[in-house]
Amino acid sequence: MTSASGRPARDLWRRIDRAAGGLAADLGLYALSALFAGFTGAGSTLAPHRAWGAVAVWGYAAACAAVVVQLLIRYAASRAPATPKLTGPTARAAVTAVTWLVVTLLPLLLQAAARAGGAGDRAQEEVLVVEASARRLLDTGTPYLGRDAIAGLSDPLLGYTPYQPGMAVFGLPRALFGAAAWTDARVWFALATAACVVAAAALLRRPGTGGTQVQDSLLVRAVQAATVLPLCALTLATGGDDLPVLALCLLALALAARRRFGWAGAAIGAAAAMKLLAWPVVVVLAAYALVRRRGIRYAAGAVGLPVLAMLPPLLVEPAAFIENVIRFPTGHGLVTSPAASPLLGRLLAEHVPAGRTVALALLGLTALAIAAWLLRHPPRSAATVAAVCAVGLLAAIILMPATRFGYLLYPATLALWAAPLFSVDHELMARVDGVSGAQLPDQLSKA
Repeated sequence: MTSASGRPARDLWRRIDRAAGGLAADLGLYALSALFAGFTGAGSTLAPHRAWGAVAVWGYAAACAAVVVQLLIRYAASRAPATPKLTGPTARAAVTAVTWLVVTLLPLLLQAAARAGGAGDRAQEEVLVVEASARRLLDTGTPYLGRDAIAGLSDPLLGYTPYQPGMAVFGLPRALFGAAAWTDARVWFALATAACVVAAAALLRRPGTGGTQVQDSLLVRAVQAATVLPLCALTLATGGDDLPVLALCLLALALAARRRFGWAGAAIGAAAAMKLLAWPVVVVLAAYALVRRRGIRYAAGAVGLPVLAMLPPLLVEPAAFIENVIRFPTGHGLVTSPAASPLLGRLLAEHVPAGRTVALALLGLTALAIAAWLLRHPPRSAATVAAVCAVGLLAAIILMPATRFGYLLYPATLALWAAPLFSVDHELMARVDGVSGAQLPDQLSKA
């Protein structure tokens, strides 16, 4: 439930989001994204970002033109009793899909092809690290280098792999088949991301189960947040490792909303086996699974998969695992993490005596506060899980000593997925309480 103090902001957002059947906000999204891509292409200091912006700006501009056409069609048919098919949620979803292909997949493939052809500045360091970790996994049984081995490298930063072992899977094609456009880790990041987002959207829409115009519109906006939002499009095209993790989180939430807790545990467990940022979602989803008395079924995948992924590196060289996954992200490695966006945790670490300790203490207190809230108010819907995770991850990203603005894609996307998750929860409750499908849009508008 939303407090009375938050209702004006919620109502304002609802009016903006639903203006002209959602098309007004679509136009704003694509127009602002085109500006962002244009400025990135012209002025970014990072070559992969400039290359992305030079292509994406035209994709976003084309999306703006498509939405303008939809608005004209809607205006011409304004006296008709039904919404024209070319302006409804299905048409908006089609524009979103084509836009994703142009602003994300196309620049990604162009950069992957250029890199395979010898261009050394068409991928962020994350791509190189993931692919190198896959080669080490095949050669030694662990994706991690020990501290001494890292110290002997000409660039120790590239020796660190600050991910969970599962992330190395995306580098296996290049490790096995050599340099080619299709073996670039970003290609496999994109395929995994697309598959998970499509599956999550299909679970939430479920055609033929009483989906409404309101529900479909909420889902379109959520999918846009995970695909064409510049935070996501730029990240996937140039680096990409965060997007499959985020997409698996969304899939886990959608599965939990449909009460499929075993599969939800497997999805979020796969995400947690790749990156620590998925662990807050693991914990909050666990609270929801316990409320639904499905804790054991959920935990089998949610805990089992990350543990299975960690066992080989821990057995081969436990010190290397600790050096890469714990010491380096917390600022105790041989070099400092390049994640240095000027958020609160970073500013404290740089400008306050013992600031790193202060930032980590604040992060711990925030985690304890959220845990205490969950004990008093355990989540009773997947939508609540998404909202709590959005707040928790936002606080964590702000307070982490090594942080970057790009991580904000997690809370931004989770927050926008809360609405379609909420609609599914009400749909399921309606079946139990006898609420008719016609009444459901009214309940959603009051939520």
